[in-house]
Amino acid sequence: MVTSSTRPLLLRVLLTSLMLTLAACGGSTPSKDPDGGTDPGEPDTGPKPTVAVCGDNIKHDSEACDDGNTISGDGCSAKCDAVEAGFTCPEAGKPCYRIPVCGNGVVETGESCDDHNTASGDGCSSSCKEEAGWNCPKSGGRCVAKQCGDSIIAGDEDCDDGNNKAGDGCSATCRVEDNFKCPTPGAACVAIRCGDGVVEGNEQCDDGNNDLGDGCSPLCRNEPKCPNGICQEVCGDGVMLPGTKTEQCDDGNTRDNDGCSHTCQLEPGFNCTIADTTLPDSVNLTIVYRDFRGADLQADGTLPAGHIDFENGNAAETGILGPLYSPLDATTHKPVYAKGVDGSGSATTHGKAAFDQWYKDTKNVNIPYVSTMKLTRNTAGGPTSGIYVFDEPNFFPLDDKGWVALGKEPKRTNGHNFSFTSEVRYWFEFKGTEVLAFRGDDDVWVFINGKLALDLGGVHGAMNGSVDLTNATMVSNLGLQKGRIYEVVVLQAERHTTASSYKLTLSNFTTKTTTCTSTCGNGTVEAGEECDNKDGNLGGYNQCSPGCVWGPRCGDKRIDADYGEECDDGGPTRTCSATCKSIIG
Repeated sequence: MVTSSTRPLLLRVLLTSLMLTLAACGGSTPSKDPDGGTDPGEPDTGPKPTVAVCGDNIKHDSEACDDGNTISGDGCSAKCDAVEAGFTCPEAGKPCYRIPVCGNGVVETGESCDDHNTASGDGCSSSCKEEAGWNCPKSGGRCVAKQCGDSIIAGDEDCDDGNNKAGDGCSATCRVEDNFKCPTPGAACVAIRCGDGVVEGNEQCDDGNNDLGDGCSPLCRNEPKCPNGICQEVCGDGVMLPGTKTEQCDDGNTRDNDGCSHTCQLEPGFNCTIADTTLPDSVNLTIVYRDFRGADLQADGTLPAGHIDFENGNAAETGILGPLYSPLDATTHKPVYAKGVDGSGSATTHGKAAFDQWYKDTKNVNIPYVSTMKLTRNTAGGPTSGIYVFDEPNFFPLDDKGWVALGKEPKRTNGHNFSFTSEVRYWFEFKGTEVLAFRGDDDVWVFINGKLALDLGGVHGAMNGSVDLTNATMVSNLGLQKGRIYEVVVLQAERHTTASSYKLTLSNFTTKTTTCTSTCGNGTVEAGEECDNKDGNLGGYNQCSPGCVWGPRCGDKRIDADYGEECDDGGPTRTCSATCKSIIG
């Protein structure tokens, strides 16, 4: 009797017997040959061992990866024996991809920008995400401002008042204009005053006065400091010293993103030239005028009588400022009066106290005006000509200004405003080829290296004079040494209501300074640029933007709904058209 307890054992016995019978008859399963095939005459249906071949898109056990090629540098080595540093190859037989590393300068998976650093606030955040108001190259690199006038300060902008109009303190390219400060993005800029002792806006300095030669000009710009021709390096003074080691450039300002940084280092994306090899077409010199009232005017209860040295004496007179090569006052940087120091005066002047007011701001006596004098290069001497000229036979810079404008002095001969002084200073690298020429009236004095080099003093008609620094005796008397930087000071006074003229010629008075122009806009795509339109990179959809970076466009893998994009896969795909419209079905 078979009971329930013996059925499992019986079943196992029957199965074992069946398997032995099949084996004895050869069964239906072919036996394996040593080579892995079947017996001769039988179909070869069994698996064969495969040999690993790098580049066949199959990852074998002996391979670390296989991306379908034998090229290194794409994540999988040429022999498929190693996953290269910085890459991952997660799927067998598929291409590897770079592990995103923010700050390496390459825009990778999950990044919208990469500017070679992990600092925020420069357009590309610490996590390599594009920041508002910026436009970052899709190929990696420095970000630029997306648009001037969007109320966001970005790129080379140092202001953004919500528009791109000039004349309101923030220029059409979003640069702070002279005599303004723009503290709040999106808000109107505020007028400031150079000379109030507070450094604001794009001022480099502000010492509260209108004096030249004291290190801070009346236009609030740094001046070279060169006692005895030995200068201190001052970034932003517009002078590159011979043999300089710290300054790569000096363009006369301390702003960034213009080719020469605030530390006077060259910046990428600009072509910068040195002035002694590529001469500028003109030079602007700071000039300070001081307007006086003539001595023939009486006191009116609010003002004293006119200045005793103006419209009071008519004669040429040298020696007012002492013997030839008398130094300037080292403390005040002003000329030293040398005629009648005891108060007795001279033929056309009336003592030290009166003369000291000529080139110093003096309340109720003179009114200062700060301006620039443009000297134009004389190209008749060829492309290398270093001759710069200012020539005005009718020199009346203060007409309808000063005391005349205030109704405190009448107009004089031919309706002009006479009775004024002017002061100009300029720095140059002495090479032994310089010649200064002057023609004018009335008084004219020229100082070089703090020493009087030309004396055309007194009240007179137009007179000519020159300083020839090719002359060895003149050079010795002025104490000049080649390769050093020296200051030229030109002092002038118009003291008689007859005529006024002024001609200044500076020949070879050059020094090394820097002029930078952006390569963006030259029509050639250069290093660091994604695009460059010679007719202007104004930005817009599918257009090249300021900074020569592509603006929003179809194909940038970002959906720009503001421009009607419905999708953006980086190019036409099965679901997204070439115009970034969704394809249904």
